[in-house]
Amino acid sequence: MLTLDFHPTGRHFLQIPGPSPVPDRILRAMSLPTIDHRGPEFGAMGLRVLQGIAQIFQTRHPVIIYPASGTGAWEAALCNVLSPGDQVLMYETGHFASLWNKMATRLGLKTEFLGLPGVEGWRRGVQAGMIEERLKADTQHAIKAVCVVHNETSTGVTSNIAAVRSAIDAAKHPALLMVDSISGLASAQYKHDEWGVDVTISGSQKGLMLPPGISFNALSPKAIECSKSAKLPKAFWAWDEIIEMNRSGYWPYTPSTNLLYGLAEACDMLLAPEHGGLPAVFARHERWGEGVRAAVRALGLEIQCADPAVYSPVLTGVMMPEGVDADAVRRVVYERFDCSLGTGLGKLKGRMFRIGHLGDCNDLTLMAALAGCEMGLKLSGVKLAGSGVQAAMDFFASHPARMPVQKAA
Repeated sequence: MLTLDFHPTGRHFLQIPGPSPVPDRILRAMSLPTIDHRGPEFGAMGLRVLQGIAQIFQTRHPVIIYPASGTGAWEAALCNVLSPGDQVLMYETGHFASLWNKMATRLGLKTEFLGLPGVEGWRRGVQAGMIEERLKADTQHAIKAVCVVHNETSTGVTSNIAAVRSAIDAAKHPALLMVDSISGLASAQYKHDEWGVDVTISGSQKGLMLPPGISFNALSPKAIECSKSAKLPKAFWAWDEIIEMNRSGYWPYTPSTNLLYGLAEACDMLLAPEHGGLPAVFARHERWGEGVRAAVRALGLEIQCADPAVYSPVLTGVMMPEGVDADAVRRVVYERFDCSLGTGLGKLKGRMFRIGHLGDCNDLTLMAALAGCEMGLKLSGVKLAGSGVQAAMDFFASHPARMPVQKAA
């Protein structure tokens, strides 16, 4: 029998960059009785959810919702628009870009993995100029899609997707633009339509503040047209039947009913005009990111992202001094202070840890997590330049959150 050894009092601090803590309001919504997924009540709820999630993607076009993890949505995106042997240009920004590339090769696609060499490529965002140069060289238009990660969860880098679209356009290339915004959606600014993205992939467990279990493909008309002739095998993932049934709020299979209850609630929370809507959500995350980075600098530690222009509002990667095992530090923080931090992944395993500042979070939550980090670092023998906690306190005190104006009744 599985037992979880939690501390006897207080709530565990989940400060990884996803899955993020689930608000009580969403948990309560998910606890409602399961209803008939072919009945009228579900159809009304389905339409509400589809409308809300489209607003969060900032699109007027269909958004497919799958009962799957983000990995499933990766596969769905590829197999709906591509054919066996198609050439795909993928850009390496970190561990998750690498995993998406690996999946594409396993599906029978010919991938070219573009990027800066070594660990340096994991410290910076997508270099749109490199994509433009490569596409201009592809005079036969063999490349069918360009795949990039918006917010690289393994590194704390948020790439400029509009710049990638501009690069494709400047090259006068017909390739589809496919973007993974699994950790970026609902935390960092994202404009599916305005940025000219053809397929955006996302998941439930990050900025949407849900448990893992549902994922998304946001589509463009061009992507839908390509799907009509794409030859990669697909059945469960196929868009056509889902799009058709979604018109009336239903799915061609049994959907994740209770997770959809939670998604409906999450959309209401994120879009609420009385709380400022999405602009307030993005501003909140930017502010949290700045406060955490102020703490890291005060500690005398290096931020994983080397370019301030692409700092992530979702998480901050913290590099350890030479000879310090980041996972050992994480273990001390977890065992002593009941706080989970994200591990380093791939090339950065053991060299850094990640602090999530997304979703159901606030200044005091982050202050507690930063205190746990600072104490854990000291207990691990890491020499620190100063107090990160004090720096974060000073930042949050001098940069108060902008509260929405309450209208008189």
